[in-house]
Amino acid sequence: MSGERMVLVTGGSGFLGGWCVVEALGRGYRVRTTVRSLAREEEVRANVATQLDAGEGLEVVTADLLSDGGWEQAVAGCDFVLHVASPFPEAQPKDPDELIVPAREGALRVLRASLDAGVQRVVMTSSVAAVRNDRGGALQGARELTEEDWSDPTDPHMSPYAQSKNLAERAAWELVAERGAQERLTTIQPGAIIGPLLGADRSYSLQAIERLLDGKMPGLPRLGFSFIDVRDVAALHVMAMTAPQAAGERLIAASDFLWFADVAEILRAELGSGAGKVPTRKLPNFAVRAMALIDPGVRSVASELGHESRYSIESARRRVGWEPRPVRESIVDCARSLLEHPAQAPAA
Repeated sequence: MSGERMVLVTGGSGFLGGWCVVEALGRGYRVRTTVRSLAREEEVRANVATQLDAGEGLEVVTADLLSDGGWEQAVAGCDFVLHVASPFPEAQPKDPDELIVPAREGALRVLRASLDAGVQRVVMTSSVAAVRNDRGGALQGARELTEEDWSDPTDPHMSPYAQSKNLAERAAWELVAERGAQERLTTIQPGAIIGPLLGADRSYSLQAIERLLDGKMPGLPRLGFSFIDVRDVAALHVMAMTAPQAAGERLIAASDFLWFADVAEILRAELGSGAGKVPTRKLPNFAVRAMALIDPGVRSVASELGHESRYSIESARRRVGWEPRPVRESIVDCARSLLEHPAQAPAA
């Protein structure tokens, strides 16, 4: 039992952050979570309540990655910190620093405050974007990538988001090395996170499935991702807080690589009429690149056309005893949740 140990989860109103709150509470921890505005506290509590009764075990506080204020108070009395909050935009900004600065400086703020407060371990969310190490996709698919691999932030093909994850994680490892505290940090590199929603708010990472379901995608591009269930990523974060062999390690959280055509086939097989708008024809690469000129969401992934990356999760299995659920189950659960929580039209 976890007793009265306290976990801080940054970004509890987010998709992964919310599930991390649920996972920690479900394992008997007390949880404190940060939001940028207390106006979101009710939303956070309502989302958690769809899964369990938090009772007195959940506290919501304010702290912003762009400000020093609030972090000393947020980490006070915490045994562990899950640093999940990081910008993930629908469209990549023209200026990469719009993502890089808050991701890197926010991670350092949280990490410094945690180390100063005597937190036993910080588990930080990174991304497989910080692992994928070939310039322009030349080597993707040649072998399974591992935690030994690092992406190159100077690669001109890297998106600002991928750069932000790489540079934030590197800065975190540099800080703990300076402090001689490497064993107090673990980083998690998830693939494309999917799974059931906790509330009406949806993560950009769900767009791959959402666009297939809503009929807004005219065909199936030659795009693919290593998907992973949000519940499994949350479980790995919480397991890594206390696993002795996770100390000072990077842990990849990914499942099978699937092309959009594979995902579409699963949706049609499992959802019946719910998949009525899922396209069947293939989109040639030139058509996707043309779409990218007018659709920021497509532009963000157009450079990945035809690229296949596969990742080894043997380290997470061996060090933490973690095993993700079948990706087919995650896709179906995600799709059903999206159908149950249709996107709200913007207010006029």
